[in-house]
Amino acid sequence: MSKIDFSKINEQLKAENPLSIEDQTESLESQLRALDDRLGELPVDSGERGKLFLEKARMLVSLGRNDQAWSFARPAVDLFIQVQDFEQAADACDVLYNTEQDGSISALGQGIWLAVTYPVDLQLALALLQHLVEETPDHSDGAAVAAATASYLVDLRGDEKQMESLGFFSNKLLGQVARRHSNVNSQEEFDAWFQRLELQDPAKFLPRLRNVVDVLVQDDWWFERESLQEKLPVH
Repeated sequence: MSKIDFSKINEQLKAENPLSIEDQTESLESQLRALDDRLGELPVDSGERGKLFLEKARMLVSLGRNDQAWSFARPAVDLFIQVQDFEQAADACDVLYNTEQDGSISALGQGIWLAVTYPVDLQLALALLQHLVEETPDHSDGAAVAAATASYLVDLRGDEKQMESLGFFSNKLLGQVARRHSNVNSQEEFDAWFQRLELQDPAKFLPRLRNVVDVLVQDDWWFERESLQEKLPVH
């Protein structure tokens, strides 16, 4: 592996973002104060509060104030579920995962459940599934199931442009998982591995993903899955 020239990387980052860390921090703090002012003007039952909570949580994560970020992103999930904005709820779960708090793994599981159950933004769904891959031990089937689900969602929901860009990403993710799971290094080995783990059939790998999600969340569900599933349209 060639040696990484971090000095050049840092120079490039500075060129792309001329603001110093102090300036960036000051800018975020100013935006936080503006958000607090907007929140103070909203009634308690306003549907906009969830969006502002989530926006504030992102900024707090950027500032490294993760415990405070959790305190805003967590109630945002409840607010979004109440108004059935499941994409925003999944997004809030992604932010909660990034806070690295005690409940972050549970948040990841619930975000994945929402992202697979509902037609949320594909990039968000793939980001959540990639988190699961990163959290899963190399030789566990859970990473394979997550990567297969990512590929399945791209095929199921992606438009022509997404099929190209996100399809490449999901295929790359599958290949990486195959290598670390079973040392797969050729197309022939990949095909055999894919068939052996039954990753070609969503009727088989999606229930396994559900089991993985149950392990992540345990008894810490923040919403009633059964009642939400009952409201899903019947195809």
